Amino acid sequence: MNQLAVLAFSGGLDTSFCVLYLKEQGYDVATITVNTGGFSPEELARIEAASPRLGAVSHTTVDARAGLFDGYLRYLVYGNVLRGQMYPLSVSAERVCQARAVAELAKSMGAAALAHGSTGAGNDQVRFDVAFRALAPELEILTPIRDLGLSRAEEMATCAAHGFPFPEKTKDYSINEGMWGTSVGGRETLDAWTTLPEAAFPGGTIGTLAPKSLVVSFDGGVPVALDGHAMDPVTLIAQLNAIGRPYGIGRGVHLGDTILGIKGRVGFEAPAAHLLIGAHRELEKLVLSGKQLFWKESLGNLYGSLLHEGHFFDPLARDLEAFLQSSQDRVCGEVRLTLHPRAFVVEGVQSPYSLMDPRIATYGEANKLWTGAEAAGFAKLFGVQQTLTLKAKPN
Repeated sequence: MNQLAVLAFSGGLDTSFCVLYLKEQGYDVATITVNTGGFSPEELARIEAASPRLGAVSHTTVDARAGLFDGYLRYLVYGNVLRGQMYPLSVSAERVCQARAVAELAKSMGAAALAHGSTGAGNDQVRFDVAFRALAPELEILTPIRDLGLSRAEEMATCAAHGFPFPEKTKDYSINEGMWGTSVGGRETLDAWTTLPEAAFPGGTIGTLAPKSLVVSFDGGVPVALDGHAMDPVTLIAQLNAIGRPYGIGRGVHLGDTILGIKGRVGFEAPAAHLLIGAHRELEKLVLSGKQLFWKESLGNLYGSLLHEGHFFDPLARDLEAFLQSSQDRVCGEVRLTLHPRAFVVEGVQSPYSLMDPRIATYGEANKLWTGAEAAGFAKLFGVQQTLTLKAKPN
């Protein structure tokens, strides 16, 4: 009886080759597609039909969008996480979520191995391997694409020989679409000087658009309504992506450090991520203390680094999640945004937990909390240590 391998399957060239190759190596192959927002119903149907034709013994489709938000994305919102102040960690979160679903299915099926189609040149291979070893250390990890190092032409030839031809690469850009954002790669991202043209992004060239106003509502740090209409986070994110994409919101090219120790560049388009994080950050300024904001920025970035680098299962990540969750109790209210081509502006925020009360004090104008004499005494005491430092002389 053949051993069973469970393969993370996208239906593309690499993972289709993996099914054929693993069968030749004597494995029964069960495929699983974990939908984290990058597949249309038509694409999912095509993938489901392709799996048995390639020879897989079973195929499973998992809708992981709600789980992606609950287990990963909400902490990125809580922490206002943008790597390098610009790049939302869409792929990082997706891969951990996908790896968990693959490992859970493999265990339930009594599989002997886990498999993925990542190459040896990027971050995803590390994220899958680390997650698989943490979640299912008893299972073997199979990585045909990385191990064989075949060219696209060689993979295509193998698939064609088995009756599954793939077209020559016709697109100039590789696109990885997910709920939290879309990454774009091409020849322009291979160096640090050239930029991607607007046509390379899924939203295409940005036209002349009138400003558009939105109101996003949060409850406990979670986005819960858009323009007064209550909806679940998955639906809200999808709507913000649809609204923001024509405006070019959340679009750019990120240059940063990879897990492999080299620098890399990637284009991205993430309207919902940028709009929600921008709105959430401004609401937090209204309701959190200065010290909370200071430490949240540092610890949020640390949490993002753990996720980016594939260390999601380090216990420190659970500690940081507990801190971030605790910080959101009063992050409730509405944020008013205006979208313009290539930019958005936070116009205003309101919350029942607002720490800004003009009835008590107005910065630079007037206050009812202290007298002028008390203010003078505070200013004197506040600068005592600096005064002593400047007066100090060596013996």
